[in-house]
Amino acid sequence: MIIKRILFATYLASVGVPLFSQTGADTTYLFRFKAEKDMFYVPYRGNEKSLEELLSVLSANMEQLKNGERYISVSSYGASSGKGISSTRMSRLRSLRVKSELILRGKVTESMFVTDRHIASPYQGEMRNVVVVTFPASVEKVARIAGPEAAARVEAYNRKVSGEAERERLAAEAAESAAREAKEKAEAERLAAERAAREKAEAERKEQERLAAEQAHLQTEAEAKAAPCHFALRANLLRWATLTPDLGVEWRINRHVGVSVDGTFTSWTWNHNDRRYALWEVTPEVRYYLGHEKRGYMGVMYKAGAFDYKLSSTGKQGDLMGGGITGGYRMRLNNAFAMDFSLGLGYLRADYEKYVTVDGVRVTRGEESKNWWGPVHAGVTLVWNLF
Repeated sequence: MIIKRILFATYLASVGVPLFSQTGADTTYLFRFKAEKDMFYVPYRGNEKSLEELLSVLSANMEQLKNGERYISVSSYGASSGKGISSTRMSRLRSLRVKSELILRGKVTESMFVTDRHIASPYQGEMRNVVVVTFPASVEKVARIAGPEAAARVEAYNRKVSGEAERERLAAEAAESAAREAKEKAEAERLAAERAAREKAEAERKEQERLAAEQAHLQTEAEAKAAPCHFALRANLLRWATLTPDLGVEWRINRHVGVSVDGTFTSWTWNHNDRRYALWEVTPEVRYYLGHEKRGYMGVMYKAGAFDYKLSSTGKQGDLMGGGITGGYRMRLNNAFAMDFSLGLGYLRADYEKYVTVDGVRVTRGEESKNWWGPVHAGVTLVWNLF
């Protein structure tokens, strides 16, 4: 596409085909009139300077004016009416005043002008009571006012004087267009390369993350398979938080099955032995571990123990027994430690006697039994894998 445009511009430059009827910007000269007056005051508001500049330009182009190759355009804008003079009449008179001044001073003739009829609207949307002289007049205006023959002469002259400039302009435009397209192409290639590099880097990063995750998973499975059986110590931190020491052991028979036994014991007295909190429990459990990493589990548990509570004037002393189903999840901390979160639901039965203390002697006040269905176990247990 770039080469085609350069060749096309070179062709135009060689054969001299003009693409425009007139080159170079025309020049506009503004002459101001007092409102409701048709008299042309040369010293008024810069008219003298504009007149001198216009006369100098006309003098330099006198040969073309005489040959009918260029024309002077005269237009009156926004003329106000005067005493007994309509705005249309005022517009015509003002154009005649300016033309007369040019004829007298510049030695031009009436045939060199193309004059608009009355233009009621302001010049450039805001200037009224002005006569605008444009040199050279456009081909379109010459054709409209002076006729097609005059317009043909102007167009032929414009072609003659503007051909070289037009060819140079076209060649410059073609070169500029080629440079612009080359720059745009280079920029597009750069952006595409950057996008491809980003996409490649992102794909490599994701692949590395996938491989790392896969490797970690394989390593975890390999470690679990390499040591399917182990022995661990356990401590239920919830029990310890209530000042009830708790310790246990677990034996993993294989990757799927584990057997644990937890024991709890405490004995506290205060208020001269009038208050007491004592408890012991033994809780065996069988678990079945689930999933690839064997973190979650389901199991069954049994609980047996004895208690002696005297937190008020009446104490309770007896035995408890029950069991239920358990579930939980083991979170690995490192190779040696893990946290075991568990919950058990099931049944407990407590048989106990009530008593009071009289002069340090327990006096029985009857026996009772209670049955409980619901949560029977909760644990946040620290596990220490010994081997």
